Amino acid sequence: MPAEVKQEIALEIAHVFFIDIVAYSKMAMDDQRAAIEKLNQIVQSTDEYRKAESENRLLKIATGDGMALIFYHSPEDPVECALEISRALKEQHPELRLRMGVNSGPVSGVVDVNGRANVAGAGINVAQRVMDCGDAGHILLSKRVAEDLEQFKHWRPHLYHLGECEVKHGEKIDIVNLFTAELGNSERPKRLTTPAQKTEFVPVARERAPSRKPVLIIAASVAIAVLVIGSFLFWQRQQPKSSALASAIPEKSIAVMPFENLSEDKANAYFADGIQDEILTRLSKIADLKVISRTSTQHYKSAP
Repeated sequence: MPAEVKQEIALEIAHVFFIDIVAYSKMAMDDQRAAIEKLNQIVQSTDEYRKAESENRLLKIATGDGMALIFYHSPEDPVECALEISRALKEQHPELRLRMGVNSGPVSGVVDVNGRANVAGAGINVAQRVMDCGDAGHILLSKRVAEDLEQFKHWRPHLYHLGECEVKHGEKIDIVNLFTAELGNSERPKRLTTPAQKTEFVPVARERAPSRKPVLIIAASVAIAVLVIGSFLFWQRQQPKSSALASAIPEKSIAVMPFENLSEDKANAYFADGIQDEILTRLSKIADLKVISRTSTQHYKSAP
């Protein structure tokens, strides 16, 4: 296998950005070719694309009616790229209708039939399903990406939780809509709209505020059970508060604590994150189980 292919397919946590052209299959062949060429030009002109490509930290995959961009640095990179594309569409190419989806997760390197680097795994599969839930103009995020972005104040006003969307094989995934006053699509996706649903969005920051305390208590309890030291004193001080909140915590709940990289090679740290992500992905498929988010347990990483 060529050295450049080996380098590209190294196992890492990826931030996957899926894009497709709405109603592509209904276009005439000439229009399809023109739309793909225009999309390529728009994407390749974005600052985030150029930066990642110059650093050799970008994998590009053609999907027929669009593309997938695999970023490796930060979940902000594909989101910023999506906003740049949305701005270009609005200002220069309003006739080109796109939908976009972003997810962060583990991917495995593979080599396609042409000998080119490609990826497979939950990270890319979920990204495509997130995108599939949207309509033209939407920039949809998985809940994992939204929770990471929420750690930065400037993203919070633009994140709106849509709820669960049923995708392939009856699987349900939590979707967050990203839009600003000028960019993105503020409408609720058609796939998530039923007569029983309201069109009002709930900002992620406001939605999470009431539940943050119980979630942290659950995560703290798991950490204390593992560390043991000081647990009895903590129980004495916190017993009244814990009792009062016990009824608010789902009976079947679980938190996956961060794994530590104990090897001498610090570059292997992403394997620890990948193990946690894979466990969370599998547990989230159990309908009756409340899985505590990865972000909520990161506070205990490397804790003494």
